[in-house]
Amino acid sequence: MKNFWFKLKKPILALAPMAGITDSAFRQICRKYGADVVYSEMASASALFFKPAKTLELVRFNKKEQPYIVQLFGKDPEHFAKAARIITKKIKCDGLDINFGCPAKKVFSHGSGCALMPNIELAREIISAVCENTNLPVSIKIRAGVKNFDALEFIEKTKDLPYSAVMIHGRTYEGGFSGAVDWKIISEIKKIIPDKIVLGNGGILTSKNAREIFEKYPNIDGLGIARGAWGKPYIFDEIKTAQIYNFKKIKKIMLKHAELIWRDKKELGMFEIRKHLAWYIKGFPGAAELRKKLVRAESVEEIKEILNC
Repeated sequence: MKNFWFKLKKPILALAPMAGITDSAFRQICRKYGADVVYSEMASASALFFKPAKTLELVRFNKKEQPYIVQLFGKDPEHFAKAARIITKKIKCDGLDINFGCPAKKVFSHGSGCALMPNIELAREIISAVCENTNLPVSIKIRAGVKNFDALEFIEKTKDLPYSAVMIHGRTYEGGFSGAVDWKIISEIKKIIPDKIVLGNGGILTSKNAREIFEKYPNIDGLGIARGAWGKPYIFDEIKTAQIYNFKKIKKIMLKHAELIWRDKKELGMFEIRKHLAWYIKGFPGAAELRKKLVRAESVEEIKEILNC
């Protein structure tokens, strides 16, 4: 199996995985507007082990999304092993990712996500279980640290394992989604694993943010963008080209997004698109009044009429 990671032009811009956000329609829009690689929503390794049907539906994809990575979370190496085999055989994506970075209380209290980082023996078992049960490239997502255990130590103790890439969220577990991002630790990690792809993640909300990071830390291979793509799937293109999208262009992107999600999810999609529509128009003149209309829209045609496009 060819490893796509080492064929991507640097700096690599990835749409980071986000539960309830990075569905197929959003991934397609982000790929269309400059994302080099996209990740699925978090998929439970345990769900795939016991009752895979619903999770397989969650991670299905359109070929226009490729390269596309399925991200797995859990805490049982046996579950990860079977999940890797199932995804490799049935989904035929481009890569598998292991979540060691989610700080959500529900995930952390279960012993998954970044709760696994200090448990290095178990983390190694999980990485090995996935690598040994797929011919796809494997990547991992971690945080800057958890309590007194930091990402540098995690990488030092796993660097011998055959994963291809790592995305590091530069905030600690305690830092959640606020506060300063430690880009220095991400740059230091690249020095430890020069043969692997290293992506930084956290707090990248504008194209200016991204360019400043690349200037200050040129050894980082790329960025994983999460909340910065909320209502701005074109942020990837803005980073690459330095162009700024006006509201006329953005309305066309909104409509295309609505068409994709309708095609994929029908009525459920019309409900789920509402949060995206609210994010798209944030900060523009008349946003409050426009939002009131958009969140009541029940069809693509209604959205088209409201946007007058």
